[in-house]
Amino acid sequence: MPDYDLHHHGDREVGPGLVDLAVNVRLPRPPAWMRDELASALDSLAAYPSTVDAVSAVAERHGRASSEVLVTAGAAEAFTLLASAFLPDRAVVVHPQFTEPEAALRAAGHPVSRVILSEADGFVLDPGAVPSDADLVFVGNPTNPTSVLHPASALRSLARPGRLLVVDEAFLDAVPGEVESLAAGHPGVVVLRSLTKTWGLAGLRAGYVLASADVIERLRAVQVPWSVSTLAGVATVACCRPSALEEAEKLAVAAEADREYLVSGLAASGVDVLGDPRGPFVLVRVPEGASVRARLREAGYAVRRGDTFPGLGPDHLRLAVRDRATTDAFLAALRKIL
Repeated sequence: MPDYDLHHHGDREVGPGLVDLAVNVRLPRPPAWMRDELASALDSLAAYPSTVDAVSAVAERHGRASSEVLVTAGAAEAFTLLASAFLPDRAVVVHPQFTEPEAALRAAGHPVSRVILSEADGFVLDPGAVPSDADLVFVGNPTNPTSVLHPASALRSLARPGRLLVVDEAFLDAVPGEVESLAAGHPGVVVLRSLTKTWGLAGLRAGYVLASADVIERLRAVQVPWSVSTLAGVATVACCRPSALEEAEKLAVAAEADREYLVSGLAASGVDVLGDPRGPFVLVRVPEGASVRARLREAGYAVRRGDTFPGLGPDHLRLAVRDRATTDAFLAALRKIL
């Protein structure tokens, strides 16, 4: 099995003076109303944190019981909890995708099988490629780094008795209408959500898990006490309010338009955009990708290398969607390099 740096993420690409196209956090800072919410909670930091209000807010937002919600220190914490709480006979990770699920499984001592989706097929999920004896399966939707959105029907077909299907929906709130989500609940399915991408909260670590009550109880049993900070709980409540959900939808629609603008510009520049991107980032393949990435860095742009994702290589680059002015400047720099 090829060796990949599973702990390499886009933040490693970023540096002083570089325009950040490597990290998929869209806002440069939390919105003013979020900053006000967080500031108002500072006086309560002497008390130990509680997630009771955050759990209730998430449950109401998704129409789930509170017993089916676990608030976490970012969605990434959930991968470690799942790897600690369960002892799979055969864990499978569908790649290319976010590498922390596999890293967490391996750190917990679990062997991991990989299902590699085909670039030739647009990285479309083939449920038949997942081994029938897999009892713990991880898949992203929309998937990082391919930006492909898998049909909910295809995901549901992977669920079966004796198997836990984990769907990472960290970027689903960046898809208008949150189509193809399984957050409302399906037997044997665990859904992970992140609040950091849309709201510029990567440094705060806020996310949650939606699953059956028995799964949530097992995860809670291995969660470090007070792992979710007071401020993360406050942010979770704020992000679940109707006004925030309405704003998130508007941001998703704007991101979709900005993505299509980027895709059109890349195509006009002769760059292959892979798959059918639906998230706030796109995956491209360019000849001599490592050299192109280095030269873009010299030109002032940080992009995400692709060769740390199983199934991808050095000619793959992931580009975060930004505003049109940033995209125009980036495309101009790219054309000079290609």
